[in-house]
Amino acid sequence: MTDEKIPVAGVIGAPIAHSKSPALHDYWLKRHGLRGHYVPLHVEQSDLAQVLRTLPRMGFRGVNVTIPHKQSVLDLADHVTDRAALIGAANTLTFRDDGRIHADNTDGFGFIENLRQNAPDWRASDGPAALFGAGGAARAVITALIDAGVPEIRITNRTRTRTEALRKEFGAKLTVYDWVQAGNTLDDAATVINTTSLGMTGKADFRVPLDGLSRDALVTDIVYTPLETALLEHARMRGCRTVDGLGMLLYQAVPAFERWFGERPEVDEDVRQAVLSA
Repeated sequence: MTDEKIPVAGVIGAPIAHSKSPALHDYWLKRHGLRGHYVPLHVEQSDLAQVLRTLPRMGFRGVNVTIPHKQSVLDLADHVTDRAALIGAANTLTFRDDGRIHADNTDGFGFIENLRQNAPDWRASDGPAALFGAGGAARAVITALIDAGVPEIRITNRTRTRTEALRKEFGAKLTVYDWVQAGNTLDDAATVINTTSLGMTGKADFRVPLDGLSRDALVTDIVYTPLETALLEHARMRGCRTVDGLGMLLYQAVPAFERWFGERPEVDEDVRQAVLSA
């Protein structure tokens, strides 16, 4: 008999069955020979507060957070990092020994690390960035790009009011374009990012005109199903450097795994294949 507690973590959302996070964390647990479990938890909005207060009592070290709870958890956390507060969403919760909830956002870290590892010569300061979308992922990417030194972010979204709100919040580095002018954001853009669900399997196609895309641009898509979206395929055929969205998922999980299980995992081709085959 032993009184050692086996660490448990998970991911909460609604729906959650599609999540690749359990396969990722399970792979790392086995690779490092660690005792622990990572489980998907379908949690409805009406149950969120009660669930979050109960999980620490059940031995959970923390949870990842996905749609639709990334904003709601900020109001339920006892401590919110400056980064999560600025982004306006949290994707990583850590439960303290006393049950207090620490909220953070590692999406921006995952985005930047994905670019740095898969396009080592990329620099945010190389020129303007063109960004499609204005949701939670866009907020994390904007924060990361500004921190990395981007000179301008040209942002466009199907609902202009959301981009205008971001412009007021993040300041003069953001330039708002109407969705019908989305193709104009590409002129001389050094970095092109899709943070919408357009082009994802089962979603509407990404139909932004790409005539203005520079061959020198780096193009990335946070969508990873399919791994090579139509946007990335077009960019690759044009001669652009491209980075798929799977790496962002993998890298954003690194700090969380280290906090919960005590080892800092590596992102390599083996873990990519393990997640893709799950």
